[in-house]
Amino acid sequence: MSGGRIPRAFIDDLLVRIDIVELIDSHVPLKKTGANYVARCPFHSEKTPSFSVNSHKQFFHCFGCGASGNAISFLMEFNHLDFVEAVEDLAAFAGVDVPKEESGAQADKVDLQNLYGLMEQVADFYVQQLRTGVAGRQAVAYLKKRDLSGAAATRFKIGYAPQDWQALTAHFPQQALIEVGLLGANDNGGVYARFRHRVMFPIRDKRGRVIGFGGRVLDDSLPKYLNSPETPLFHKGREVYGLYELLKSNAKPPRILLVEGYMDVIALAQSGIDYAVAALGTATSQAHFELLFRYTAEVVLCFDGDNAGREAIWKAMDAAFSVLQDGRQIRVMLLPQGHDPDSWVRGQGVEGFIGDMLASQVLSDYFFGQLAEEFNLQETEGRAQYVNKAKPYLAKLPDSIFKDMMLARLQKISKVAVDVSDKTARLNSKAVLAPRQKGSRPPLERQTLAMLVQIPSLIGVLEERGVDWDGLEFKGADKFKDILRVLLLKKPATTSVLLEHYRGHPDEAIIKQLAAIQLEAGVEQEFSGAWDKLLEQGIDARFNRLLAKANSGSEQDKEEFRKLSMHRSSK
Repeated sequence: MSGGRIPRAFIDDLLVRIDIVELIDSHVPLKKTGANYVARCPFHSEKTPSFSVNSHKQFFHCFGCGASGNAISFLMEFNHLDFVEAVEDLAAFAGVDVPKEESGAQADKVDLQNLYGLMEQVADFYVQQLRTGVAGRQAVAYLKKRDLSGAAATRFKIGYAPQDWQALTAHFPQQALIEVGLLGANDNGGVYARFRHRVMFPIRDKRGRVIGFGGRVLDDSLPKYLNSPETPLFHKGREVYGLYELLKSNAKPPRILLVEGYMDVIALAQSGIDYAVAALGTATSQAHFELLFRYTAEVVLCFDGDNAGREAIWKAMDAAFSVLQDGRQIRVMLLPQGHDPDSWVRGQGVEGFIGDMLASQVLSDYFFGQLAEEFNLQETEGRAQYVNKAKPYLAKLPDSIFKDMMLARLQKISKVAVDVSDKTARLNSKAVLAPRQKGSRPPLERQTLAMLVQIPSLIGVLEERGVDWDGLEFKGADKFKDILRVLLLKKPATTSVLLEHYRGHPDEAIIKQLAAIQLEAGVEQEFSGAWDKLLEQGIDARFNRLLAKANSGSEQDKEEFRKLSMHRSSK
């Protein structure tokens, strides 16, 4: 099963049913060129079309930025969807319903669609209480004191939760309110309203659905801010406040500002800086960064400059290093103590605030600078401590030029040779499948495997002939055999279906590389010959290996050497 509750068989059938050319052409106009369709890539800026779509493979590939995948991958990247959302959109494009695999317990729960509808109705109820309720006047006074405009309140759908314990249960079903976290349970079995006498900030996901709430008290009671608990709709470690409103104004912002509070987001938006979001009462996580980097190449961490703000930055560092790769950048904007983004933009003005933001430190400078303040680099012991603290962070970086540069910088500062790579873990996957030199013909083993990946029906040829696994002897043969076993087991109808099987798999990038290789016309007729040559290469490799130990080998080795000698002499 893939995507949590969507049957794998349905996904495979959907990919066979869909024509990727028709799908992508409905989003990006394509032009037929030879066997492929081309366009300017929608995922990076370019003047000459390098984005290619192949109907036979049901696969797209950009020769400029490297983006590639099947129909689901395209929708995820183009429309900023998660996997399940992309499958649902693809099913809608095909005009079919998405089946669900549910246990009895899941079936008993309130339907998610009904929960989304309930949350929207509750948000409307809170807005009504703010605008018409007598008690809501105190909330309005608070918002006016914060100089919040009516337009901003409407844009962010700000409301008010009444003091009355029964305010929600008088209008909405109790069990559903418990399910979405608006009601809590007492030890004695009773229920209570989680939000009372608070300004309410609905939290919307990127599709605009209300998934949770944040509430701010109007007096000195604690906690000052309260967020919805984890529910079937709301997972605070994976969501940010204000993303939906941001994307409505700019689907591809040049940067996203990550701040600490609801009011910071709203105050900045009201000032014209409408690309801020806030984490929801939790440390910035890897999932937060991955979410934001779907829409922009730069994230700016804008936190208070007090100790709490500095600690929050350092906690975010651990998550940030796991997602930093070439083309992505994180900046650190620490505000003077006593200020938050709201007060700072009022004091500095919009231009001053933006100037400070653009002048803020990139994460690498902040990281190395903070470490330099912590350790004495004039002493051997200090440099050793410096390296030991830096290495775990740098080890999290994905393999990239950026990682190489960070390691070089650490080595220059510490005067210590540093290596955090795990070369042996990547050796097998890069041996036979390493990219070829531009303009050269792919190695035979790479070309043969590319034929099978791009024309999965060729696996029938091998089933008829049988696979001589021992005969596959060359550098990187283990990885070759792994992929071949998957092809024999799954028998994917298309390259697109095979790609889906490998989604999230360590070898996904290898399959995409093989799918992108441009094979010559009539390759189906060449496959049997290519396979025979591959086996002959294996025989030669075994012969040479046995020849090298002719005098010291076992009797079994000598017998195999004799048979191979006879085979070679009979050719």
